[in-house]
Amino acid sequence: MVGALLEEKRIRVPVVLHLDHGKTVDRCVKAIEAGFSSVMFDGSHGPIDQNIRDTRQVVDYAAARGVSVEAEVGTVGGMEDGLIGGIRYADLHECKRLVEETGIDALAAALGSVHGKYQGEPQLGFEEMEAVSQAVGIPLVLHGASGIPLHQLQRAIRLGHAKININTDCVTAWTAELRRTLANHPETTDPRTLLTPAREVIKETVKGKIREFGSCGKARRWAEVN
Repeated sequence: MVGALLEEKRIRVPVVLHLDHGKTVDRCVKAIEAGFSSVMFDGSHGPIDQNIRDTRQVVDYAAARGVSVEAEVGTVGGMEDGLIGGIRYADLHECKRLVEETGIDALAAALGSVHGKYQGEPQLGFEEMEAVSQAVGIPLVLHGASGIPLHQLQRAIRLGHAKININTDCVTAWTAELRRTLANHPETTDPRTLLTPAREVIKETVKGKIREFGSCGKARRWAEVN
């Protein structure tokens, strides 16, 4: 699927088709079979032993097919897929166990972020973050990064985060532009006319994040090592 997309769109940078928050082993397996090149198995809602067993199943299936796996420890607060939850910081010992006993490629350790919009200024747990990063030795993933001040995000990157999830920032910008277009052109009914400005705004939002996160030019480095 990814290869066909690259060819059709003539894309010359690496592309990942990623499943976010796969809640069951079966869902991750189906995503891999459908052509996803990366999956996240989220077993954080259950006991750590069950999380490890299920994550290992996903890793075993994915590794044989060249697919990378992300997994989670702790609970990112806020709303995700219609469910609302509180923050539960990732336990350092559980993080080490999950990484060592499953062989995952990236770890989403809940360290103070929330899905959706924040009430007040976010405060990430940088002391815990540094300890987890040093203990596990693999890239970290920050969920719920929309709305976190840039200086905190850049510090999180320095402490080992290699993947930053910013969905809310993107969809908020898209929705705001769509509403402006509808208000300014109430007579327009062509979806292409209505959606094009919103698509351009989300593109600019992503380009801005790439610059802020220090990700410019990384495709060339990836090609050199692959």
